[in-house]
Amino acid sequence: MLRGRRAEQEAIAALLAGARDGISGALVLRGEPGIGKTSLLDHAAATAGDLRVLRGVGIESEAELPFAGLHLLLRPVLDRLDALPELQRRALEGAFGLGNSGDGDRFLIGAGVLTLLAEQGPLLCLVDDAQWLDQASAGALLFAARRLDREGVVLLFAARDYADAFAATGLPELHLDGLDQESSSALLDDTGADLPAGLRERLVAETRGNPLALRELPAVVSVTDAGPMPLTNRVLDAFWHQVRSLPAPTRTLLLLAAADQTGELKTLLRAAGELGAGLADLEPAEERGLVTLTAGTLTFRHPLIRAAVYHGAAASSRMSVHSALAAEHHDPDLRAWHLAAAATGPDDQVAAELEHAADRAVARGGHAAAATTYERAASLSEQSAESARRLLLACEAATHAGRLDWANTLAETFTQPGDPAMRVRVIQVRASAAFARGDLHQAHQLLIDGASLAGDPVQAFWMLVRALHAAWAAPTDVRMLAEPLDRFDQVGLAPDHPLMSMAWLARWGTAMVLDRDTSAFPPLDDVLARARSAAAETGPRGMTEVASRALVAARDEESAEIAAELIADARAKGVLIALPAALGHLTLVQVLLGRHREARVTGAECLRIAADTGQPLWAGYTAGALAYLAAVEGDERDCRHYAELTADEAASSGDTWAQVALALLDLGHGRVQDAFDRLRVVTGGPSRHLSGVVRCVPDLVEAAVRLGRPRDAAASLELFATWADTMDRSWIHALLARCRALTTADAEPHFVWALELHPHDSRPFDRARTELLYGEWLRRARRKSKARDHLSTASRMFEELGSAPWAARARAELGATGAGVTRTAASGRGTELTPQELQISQLAAQGLANRDIAAQLYLSPRTVAYHLYKAYPKLGVASRGELAAVLSQELP
Repeated sequence: MLRGRRAEQEAIAALLAGARDGISGALVLRGEPGIGKTSLLDHAAATAGDLRVLRGVGIESEAELPFAGLHLLLRPVLDRLDALPELQRRALEGAFGLGNSGDGDRFLIGAGVLTLLAEQGPLLCLVDDAQWLDQASAGALLFAARRLDREGVVLLFAARDYADAFAATGLPELHLDGLDQESSSALLDDTGADLPAGLRERLVAETRGNPLALRELPAVVSVTDAGPMPLTNRVLDAFWHQVRSLPAPTRTLLLLAAADQTGELKTLLRAAGELGAGLADLEPAEERGLVTLTAGTLTFRHPLIRAAVYHGAAASSRMSVHSALAAEHHDPDLRAWHLAAAATGPDDQVAAELEHAADRAVARGGHAAAATTYERAASLSEQSAESARRLLLACEAATHAGRLDWANTLAETFTQPGDPAMRVRVIQVRASAAFARGDLHQAHQLLIDGASLAGDPVQAFWMLVRALHAAWAAPTDVRMLAEPLDRFDQVGLAPDHPLMSMAWLARWGTAMVLDRDTSAFPPLDDVLARARSAAAETGPRGMTEVASRALVAARDEESAEIAAELIADARAKGVLIALPAALGHLTLVQVLLGRHREARVTGAECLRIAADTGQPLWAGYTAGALAYLAAVEGDERDCRHYAELTADEAASSGDTWAQVALALLDLGHGRVQDAFDRLRVVTGGPSRHLSGVVRCVPDLVEAAVRLGRPRDAAASLELFATWADTMDRSWIHALLARCRALTTADAEPHFVWALELHPHDSRPFDRARTELLYGEWLRRARRKSKARDHLSTASRMFEELGSAPWAARARAELGATGAGVTRTAASGRGTELTPQELQISQLAAQGLANRDIAAQLYLSPRTVAYHLYKAYPKLGVASRGELAAVLSQELP
């Protein structure tokens, strides 16, 4: 029985009960070695009842072998791979070396794991010693665990509690403390040890209730022992005390088993034969309960026994067993690592074998393992040039793994590589790390320097594009924008090269900021058309670039179209890491165009995937857009919540939109002075050239006029007028006309002109505000009848948008005209749906099967079915066939 673990057992029982009801869950058990994590996993397996149980374990010596831990866990269900969607099946087959079709996308592999587990539910997955999982396995399992919902799957991990041990961000954790005194004493009684009272009390005190220590230490401690020493060391010593008294051949066999992660007896015995040991020598270790032999596999009773055997042996002995294992292993990756462990110094042959192992890891998507392997190959290289080349490969693999701090640390070990091409690659790694930590100034300078070194014009062009991104995101100095723009002509591309259309698009977007004459520029819409064509040939980065520049150039509809194309392409190819940039961008454009329900769905998905893929920059950008959406609706809580998410440096890309949102929130709630003060800071600061800041000038003008200070907005208004002339879009001219109406004596012609220019099929919030301001002006002019028409229109539009404070203001003005005020039903049944329910319902309405929806959204088919089950009654439908008609009515 388990002593003193009732609360932990109850938590596990609740998870198992949930799984039987179709509810998934995950839990990480944390604690020091010997605290009872494995015993709780055993308890979970014993009480699983009708749940299928899969069990895996992290093995320290396997930490550099990509997907080793995942393969061990999923081996019993690999016969179900054919049931997966094709992209997921191919990804998992590639990861496990079952085929050459995998593309190495670690998130697609994680999605495959989720789908595979969901097909087995109800299911209990147990992973012991998760801190020793290879990073590829850990990443895939954590991705799946975070997206569990209604599959009836429980993922239970056990991990040590030291820093960086299996960082399971977002999963619930349960920390195991030592047993209380009563339970500790009872456990000592269970051992049958006859201990003096003083020693018994000392053991209970010094072990701090650690169950393993309480079981193992009584055999090796005495009253005269001096202490204290670290508990883990004491337990290791207790195990080593049992090992060192064994015959030498037995110790050799145990050391071979400790050094080899497979546990395959045939391999161990072949290696043992070279070192003078055999099968009979295993018996003493079995008799002492140190190891068990089952189905041809040798297993240590506890991981600390393995550690005690390995680290207690002399270095020469460890090297000998690794050499023997290398000679017997047919797996080239295992052989390479055993050779590396046996190496006494630099060895080009071993380094080459390690490099080949790393290459194979990259092909399978195990970039973190590849980085470690390349790094070890570099350390064993005899020639400095080869060492540098392999170290650079390690940097790039770490970058692909999302381990940007590690990549940067490796990159900083380079002094000045002599090869310019190598220097450029090092700069790319360091720039990626700088972007990730929010140091956009350093990223900008690194990329400018790298572009000047690049021998390939196309590579230089894309480095300048990234430098331009840094300049837009860190707008403290407009010269940061000018430098990459001025260098586009110097990279060596012909003027008619397709990529140069992207350069011209960027120049159009910055012309006003840099005060540059556009009369000699190619027409903007022609440039955009050519840039879109070029982007289609360059893939995601080109499409992302053109979508961003189109937004800066006020081509919002075109920007939304490109982002939607990019999202569709990324979904079709299973490239999850490309989605946050496109989803975040589309969220903002949907908000600006007035597609609020769509924006809420897109934004929720972006935040979820950005967290999964470690992209805080796009999470921040999206949070800024959602803050603005909340401000439009007057939602104080959500607006401030999303604005706070942009405060972190790594997520500061959304800070400007967050500040604009907070100002709009104040303006909507009548806090005009607060809105004006905030807008003055934003429009007068270093960010004044950003698209979001220029677009908020009409808010500043309205606030200034309501405070009786129109002159304080005059300079910003002229900037906005220049932007309107440069971009030449009817909706911008409409906003400019509204501003002129507020700031000139002859207001009415400007109001009328603004309403003629406002589009009727998009941007309803902008049009409603013009209707409101015109209606207010008419009421003050005592033209109540005409005022009622415009105020009624404004009230209806605001209510349809869910813009509560603006609707209240319109109703108040309407009431002041003497008109009866009635509130319009704000929405249809579709507003009751959660963002995920709405997204899934929309895809189902398009005719997609649950399996296809799940693959697109990186969910399990069972979770999709659950959300549809919840959505049907909210929409008043009973089948998929009714969805399209209802959604088209409820969600225009």
